[in-house]
Amino acid sequence: MMDIRKLKELVRLMVENDLTELDLRDKDEQATLRRQTTCSPPQVAIHSASDDEVPAPIQQTAPQPVAAKVAPKAADGEAGLVAIESPMVGTFYSAAGPDKPALASVGTSVDEETVVCLIEAMKIFNEIKAERSGSIAKVLVKNGQAVEFGQKLFLVRPA
Repeated sequence: MMDIRKLKELVRLMVENDLTELDLRDKDEQATLRRQTTCSPPQVAIHSASDDEVPAPIQQTAPQPVAAKVAPKAADGEAGLVAIESPMVGTFYSAAGPDKPALASVGTSVDEETVVCLIEAMKIFNEIKAERSGSIAKVLVKNGQAVEFGQKLFLVRPA
């Protein structure tokens, strides 16, 4: 049987990252976690490799309250700047490799097709484009930092 601490950690990560389904498998065990809505608790089903029957869900946890996100007021120096936001949950990388220069830094001119960073999600590196013209006024995240969906990555001064 799977360790209850592992299950609790998976449920916590699932809620924090607003995932609706997670399916983990190895040669001995399988765990499937599903959430129907943001208000329903995650459902956990564990299967052994030796089970021939369709197993029933084993454990349910109580729903955890979702904290309301309060948008901070824009600083005076950020007036007129437009944000480039993360389109996914993942790890932010400012360069294509450890020995490569940053794709975008303060002062870099960008247009709609300029790749400004990479976000790794599930071992896939996704190019993130500026999708606007201007120059990078501020980089809001550090290389290797975990980012969330909708998190501001850069501030751009429109052209």
